[in-house]
Amino acid sequence: MTKHTRTAVIAVVSLALLAFFLRGAHLDRVWSEIKDADSLMISISVITTVLTMVIRAVRWQYLLAPIGQARFRPAFRTTMIGFAASSVLPARPGEVIRPYLLARQEGLSVPSTFATIVVERVLDSTTVVLLLASFVLFFDPGMAAADSTMYRLVRLGGVAVGAGTLGLLGVLFFAAGKPETFGKWGPQLERLLPSKIAHVFAGLLQGFAEGLAVVRNPARLAVGLLMSFVLWLSIVLGIWTGIIAFHIAMPFTGSFLMLALIAVGVSVPTPGGVGAFEAAVQIGLTAFYGVQNDRAVGAALVLHATSVLPTVILGFLFLVQDGLDFGGMQKLATAAVEGEAP
Repeated sequence: MTKHTRTAVIAVVSLALLAFFLRGAHLDRVWSEIKDADSLMISISVITTVLTMVIRAVRWQYLLAPIGQARFRPAFRTTMIGFAASSVLPARPGEVIRPYLLARQEGLSVPSTFATIVVERVLDSTTVVLLLASFVLFFDPGMAAADSTMYRLVRLGGVAVGAGTLGLLGVLFFAAGKPETFGKWGPQLERLLPSKIAHVFAGLLQGFAEGLAVVRNPARLAVGLLMSFVLWLSIVLGIWTGIIAFHIAMPFTGSFLMLALIAVGVSVPTPGGVGAFEAAVQIGLTAFYGVQNDRAVGAALVLHATSVLPTVILGFLFLVQDGLDFGGMQKLATAAVEGEAP
């Protein structure tokens, strides 16, 4: 699939999800719901978005420590730039821009730095699944009675993601335990690839495995998981305050269920989760909490704005300070993938 075809497909998917989200909505009533929302709760939701980025940067520093020191300021700036890129460009290029930028600025190995992003994603998936499990086991006020089919799908999705996460964690343990093994793949790869390319590829694999150093230490991994809980509880706080701002009666722990739905929604690779994020919030509020559709639509729109706009604004401010613009971000994404200097 060519780049232009992929972009066109993503655009069609985004429009289809937005159409699904807005079906049956009365825009005048949606606007009325937005105007009546509690501005204090919305402000808290915005603040938590910035707070989560601070926590992400601190956690990233911790995961990077076994392979090299990274200062907080570059870690925070590149985190904001990476998430801003994923919010406005298709295919979430921020996942490669972020480690590429930080590695260049802090003199770290690019493959090793990228490996820490993989560890982050495993920790994130584990945390979200555990929060969903805690809701199902301890806090569920009878969601199956509200929509049994949807609730079964949510639980099935949680089990599937949990199993996949455990499998990937096992692979990471193996790779982290024997990073030198990947460096010895050069001779084997030479049977399939030219000698020079084979050795470069083997070196990249070894560097990636070395970046998984935190996985080799159970104590460090446990601390990383604890930091992930702090991170995702702050995200949950932002979700909860954004929802109750619309005078919706939902307990704090109900946000664990909403978080799982949003996580599934944003797995659709639209820029910034446009359409998918809103549809996930709308479905959760209407199916499980009996919220009227126009209010659910208004809450979804505002919640998405509070979770994306602060990151996009700050990310682009940092880009401008670095002398880049939107086109520069696209070139940076290409450079990160190809491993070239910007």
